[in-house]
Amino acid sequence: MFSRSRAVTFSRYDQRRSRWRLPRWLWLMLAGTALGTGGVLYVQEEHLPPRLTAEASARMTAAFEQAEAERLRLAQAQSQLNAELTSANEARQQQATELATGRATIERLQGELAVLVEAFPPDPRRGPVAVRAMRFVGGSGELNYDLALSRERGAGRPLAAVLQVVVTGESAGRGEVAAVTLPPVPVSLGPQAVLRGSQPLPAGFKPRQATVRILGGAGGPVLGMRVGLVR
Repeated sequence: MFSRSRAVTFSRYDQRRSRWRLPRWLWLMLAGTALGTGGVLYVQEEHLPPRLTAEASARMTAAFEQAEAERLRLAQAQSQLNAELTSANEARQQQATELATGRATIERLQGELAVLVEAFPPDPRRGPVAVRAMRFVGGSGELNYDLALSRERGAGRPLAAVLQVVVTGESAGRGEVAAVTLPPVPVSLGPQAVLRGSQPLPAGFKPRQATVRILGGAGGPVLGMRVGLVR
C-alpha cells in the first residue's frame, strides 16, 4: 500500500548557480567605456592644452565680444567712408562738368566780344593797345567808365598793363579849369577786353573831359590813348 518515493539529491553548488550574472557582452562594453574615458582624460591631461578655468573662459568671451564690436565699428566706418568717397566722386564729376560748361561759355563770350569790339571804329592812333570805344559818366562824386580795348593781331598771352585816367573839369569854388589824375588801375588785357569801373572825384569837382592812357606798367610807356567827353 505504500507508494514509491523518488530520491532527491542536494548539492552545495545549486544555490550558487541560481544567482544572476551580468552578461559577458555587458562586461565588455563597460570595460571598453571605462578604457575610452580613461584614454580621453589621459590625452586631455598629457597632450592637449590645459582646460580653461571659468575666469579665463569669461575673459576670453569678453575679449571676443569686444573684438566683434570693434569689427562691426570698423565695418560701419568703412561703409561711411565708401559713401563719402562716392559722394566726393560725384561732386568731382559735377564740378568737371560745370568747369567744361564754364569754359565753353567763356569761349563763346570771347568770340562774341571779339565780334562786338571789331564792330567799333578803329583807334586813329593805332598803338599796341587800341581804345575802340569808351563812355564816361560823372555824378555823385565819382567817374564811371566803360572801355572797349583791342590789341594787335596775333597777340597771345594776356598783357599786364595799367589804366590811367586824367579828368579835366571845373574845380569847386571859383570854377577854374583843372585836371585831376585818378589813381592807376592794374589790368590784364587779352586780344579784346572790356573794362568797367568807377573812381572817386574831388568834392565839388565837375568833370568835362577824360583822357584814357594804357601804360605798360607803372611809369611805363603809353601803349594806347584816347580822349572822350564826360556825360
